[in-house]
Amino acid sequence: MIRRVDLRGRVAAGEVSDLQAEVNALVPRAVFDVEKALDVVRPICLDVRHRGLEAIREYGEKFDHVRVEDLRVPAEALKTALEELEPELRSAFEESIRRVREVSQDELTADVASEPAPGGRVTQRFVPVQRVGLYVPGGRAPLASSVLMNVVPAQVAGVPSLALASPPQKEFGGLPHPTVLAVCALLGIEEVYAMGGAQAIAGFAYGFGAGVTGCRKVNLITGPGNIYVVAAKRFLLGEVGIDSEAGPTEIAILADDTADAAHVAADLISQAEHDPMAAGVLVTPSETLAAAVEAELPRQVAKTKHADRITEALSGQQSAVVLVDDLDQGTAVVDAYAAEHLEIQTADAEERAGLINNAGAIFVGGWSPVSLGDYCAGSNHVLPTAGCACHSSGLSVRSFLKAMHVVNYSRDALQQVAGHVVTLAHAEDLPAHGAAVSVRFPEGDA
Repeated sequence: MIRRVDLRGRVAAGEVSDLQAEVNALVPRAVFDVEKALDVVRPICLDVRHRGLEAIREYGEKFDHVRVEDLRVPAEALKTALEELEPELRSAFEESIRRVREVSQDELTADVASEPAPGGRVTQRFVPVQRVGLYVPGGRAPLASSVLMNVVPAQVAGVPSLALASPPQKEFGGLPHPTVLAVCALLGIEEVYAMGGAQAIAGFAYGFGAGVTGCRKVNLITGPGNIYVVAAKRFLLGEVGIDSEAGPTEIAILADDTADAAHVAADLISQAEHDPMAAGVLVTPSETLAAAVEAELPRQVAKTKHADRITEALSGQQSAVVLVDDLDQGTAVVDAYAAEHLEIQTADAEERAGLINNAGAIFVGGWSPVSLGDYCAGSNHVLPTAGCACHSSGLSVRSFLKAMHVVNYSRDALQQVAGHVVTLAHAEDLPAHGAAVSVRFPEGDA
């Protein structure tokens, strides 16, 4: 079901750049051609820009197979969805919200003031983005947990205006999935739209309609989606801010002989359940563990609801059992791979986690599976994919904050540095820059 890749004796742990090239060649991600998808979404986005609400209605009818006249979800529908939410499920969402909110509160950053000279003060202020559009997919599964993962950090950051979009569902009369609506109600999100795909991203970016049926343009769009959502976010970047370009989900597991093969197999399967293009990678120096996991996978997959999807993901080029010489080389391999989710199931898991620079999130030890982070760890599950963890972070309170410097100098503080400013301005052949300082000191003290 899952192929083997043998890196033993091939690349030294310290040769990072060589290792990245080797790993990317031997365990490539599934093909996720955003550039090609751009050709599809470009005319959709431009159509929404010019025709607004009517264009979104038409694309919803074409792609979601249901025509929605009023995209704004009625308040009564939100209220009803929450009232009809099963008590056990509501309790689970409430606990997840509590934990994510507590972690998010601890992420808040205080303003920082510096005084590089007497009378000269520079303060870095952190201010929330003023209006954010949150996207929640509605394809293979109603990812209601993505509602809270997007909304809670935005609320903690202090974003004053939040709008959420999720695709209309034909079986629910053109409304988003009722569980998605229930979590919106639970979090107090009242501005919810039944729209999905590239047209929803364009609707947020350009705004559409007027009055209670319309949607004002947003400043930032966050949330995962399919390749067309990702392509629309890339196309509209600059018109609006985005969080990231999320590709198919992925899990890498670094494990040794202390790991339980049944647990490792279950964790690989859990992410493969998302998508046929999902990646599952086990990195281990243990032949014994590798063989045990390979034997365990078919047994567990056969019992799953989505066996076909999981089998396709785990047998694809993006999934593998990677054998390494030792844990040091294994650590270098997973660091080079820069997985969205990295589990470390080794005897020295906590210490080894401290050696990792590149991962969306790290799950330490045998009792911290990725599924915990998906729902109830308190961490955020919107994470960088496709190796982007080497330069990008997951969604957090900081995603919804902007930093800006506030400069406040007194006359004496400016005069002290005026000569340097004039000198630097002339060195760059920008004398008017220097004049803007020297004009303040007509007595020639600049």
